[in-house]
Amino acid sequence: MSLQVEHLTVYYQTLRGDVQALEDATFTIEDGEIMGLAGESGCGKTTLGHSLIRLVPPMRYVRGKVKIDSEELPIWGMEEMNPFRFKKISIIPQYAMNAMNPTRKIGKMTEELLESRKVSFSDTLPELKRRLDMVELTHDVMNMYPIELSGGMKQRMVMVLSTLMDPTLLIADEITSALDVSTQKAVAEMLVEFRNRECCNSVMLITHDLSILYQIADTIMVMYAGQLSEKAATHTMIHSPRHPYTKLLISSLPKVGVKYAEKRLKGIPGSPPLLLDPPIGCRFRERCPVAFDKCLDVPPFLEIEKDHLVACWKEFERDA
Repeated sequence: MSLQVEHLTVYYQTLRGDVQALEDATFTIEDGEIMGLAGESGCGKTTLGHSLIRLVPPMRYVRGKVKIDSEELPIWGMEEMNPFRFKKISIIPQYAMNAMNPTRKIGKMTEELLESRKVSFSDTLPELKRRLDMVELTHDVMNMYPIELSGGMKQRMVMVLSTLMDPTLLIADEITSALDVSTQKAVAEMLVEFRNRECCNSVMLITHDLSILYQIADTIMVMYAGQLSEKAATHTMIHSPRHPYTKLLISSLPKVGVKYAEKRLKGIPGSPPLLLDPPIGCRFRERCPVAFDKCLDVPPFLEIEKDHLVACWKEFERDA
């Protein structure tokens, strides 16, 4: 098993109190799995991803345990995590096009990155060139500054740098945002290629674009207001979702060939709660069309069918 997360809870410290951005997250990612992490803006996707690799103020570790290949990660400590970054767990950050040092040529920057991890640049150079070929970048980019690359080229270069040490888990945070559609497709396919060629073992792909996940993810996990709502195989999540939020999220997507005049798109009524003072119980309760008294208690994230987990009291009653 690649990743095990148990009861991970992370808050943001503010002058008005703690923003409860991630609450009691428990899930796994298997070897070779590409897991899509979805949900609307502000649901805690990026917080979850960053808390696994680089938890810095104002983020505050509250509780929980994270293991990779049965080895516990000291996610609460910046210095303690250094031996694990890039080697066990790596990230393609959001806004990756701005992630490279603009004052360094890419080759020099790569050399400094490897040396900081006590890895020989000369020994790694043949593999680096092979991976540049994989993402269709010329070897000349090593003598260029980041500003000389297009947005898509920068994105692919950051993908190469993030996977150069063959991490067990690669976190890809909104890697297709701000790219045109054809480049999005190419970047998504490259992510699968990196997994297939064992440049990384497993992938967590964070996005709000379910159409991307439908094409490349093995499983999808949906979050709402800092809590996990549902996780299942991609086909199951798209065609047979069980959580009310997942159902509404998928029903709000346009369908190919269906005209607006025939079927109007439906939004989700209401707004997500403020996490500075979240509602008690299920955080989707106030927007949920099937909420009842039991929803005043926090639903556990349980398996209702094989490899299909849901946090919904109504679904638990249905299967009882």
